[in-house]
Amino acid sequence: MKTTASPKAPLPVPSPEHLTKRSRRARTEPMSVLPLGDGLYEVESASDHTYLVDLEAGRCTCPDHVFRGARCKHIRRVAIEITEGRSPPPGEVAVDCHDCGETIFVDEDEPAPFYCEDHAIFPGDTVVDRETGDRLTVVDVSDLRADAVEIGAADTTVAEYETNADYDPDVPVVGAVYPHATVARRGVVPSSLKVYVFPRTRFEKAQ
Repeated sequence: MKTTASPKAPLPVPSPEHLTKRSRRARTEPMSVLPLGDGLYEVESASDHTYLVDLEAGRCTCPDHVFRGARCKHIRRVAIEITEGRSPPPGEVAVDCHDCGETIFVDEDEPAPFYCEDHAIFPGDTVVDRETGDRLTVVDVSDLRADAVEIGAADTTVAEYETNADYDPDVPVVGAVYPHATVARRGVVPSSLKVYVFPRTRFEKAQ
């Protein structure tokens, strides 16, 4: 027997009152938002139900969105968390600053270690060598890893150099000069200064 599927009934149009209620619930109801990366967020509601929100696509796995096509409270809550700085936006992840533990947002493909604004270093900044306590001036922060950059005279890599044994080998290399010299922030390195290279995690920013 041949049958014909019934046409789908049109979705009800949410009233302004319903939209107001969703916005209010999104802001006031207890929910936890867990960023998963790739623009996806896991939202656990007060009823202990867990839903998946794809923010960029504007989708949620909750019944309110699936069956009513509504911009549900879970999608709204994720947007609120991002706007108010409690969750990272799509394309970013939440990580801890290597030096102080403060939570910061960085690009998903950014390599560790991570530093907050107060502990990031740039050419011209003064840093302290954790190994010796000496103060140095940074002249370069490279994208190259300490286990990939060779020290010519020692015929070894920065990571393999004996005084760097206790520091991460897979972090960027930083060039610095002794003693503390005046170098303009992001400026040109004077040719008369000898530059030494270290793993990034060996330095902390001078306060």
